[in-house]
Amino acid sequence: MDDKTRWNTKHQNVPMPTSPSEILIKNVKPSQGHRALDIACGSGRNTHYLAELGFEIDAVDISDYALSKINYTNKIHPIESDLTNYVITPNTYDLIININYLERKLFPSMIEGLKNGGILIFETFITAHEPGYHNPSNPDFLLQSNELPTKFSTLKILFYEEYDKKNMYGEKVKVASFIGQK
Repeated sequence: MDDKTRWNTKHQNVPMPTSPSEILIKNVKPSQGHRALDIACGSGRNTHYLAELGFEIDAVDISDYALSKINYTNKIHPIESDLTNYVITPNTYDLIININYLERKLFPSMIEGLKNGGILIFETFITAHEPGYHNPSNPDFLLQSNELPTKFSTLKILFYEEYDKKNMYGEKVKVASFIGQK
């Protein structure tokens, strides 16, 4: 099954979160300006929140089904794209968010895509070596401990934390949260 079909099926059959991410709610304030990029936006839970705050958002996802669930306004620009091949326009965004998604090829262009003073908010799963934790079957979809501060070392690190939480299925997972400024 190709990625687009897989993600369309997942969005159709698995209930996805509808509330904005806590890390976004708590940390969007340091971002100055109004241009944002939501990487792997899904059905737009974070996109809609940013639009309510006055941001103009490029909302990127491979799933045309998920993108069809976004309430489009003149502030939200949907972009259907396979993120493994997506190119972020340099020096464009005041805020880039990447929540619950991992494509390491995007790391350099995330940095380049930020304007000076721009903020990156990144949160996704990390490898849990202890028993009792859920890990996706493909280790490529998991960060290693301290990988984000290392890969984004050219940004000023405003916040970094690794912690335990329950995923949407109630399984115990480890998560890394990172906020950096260019």
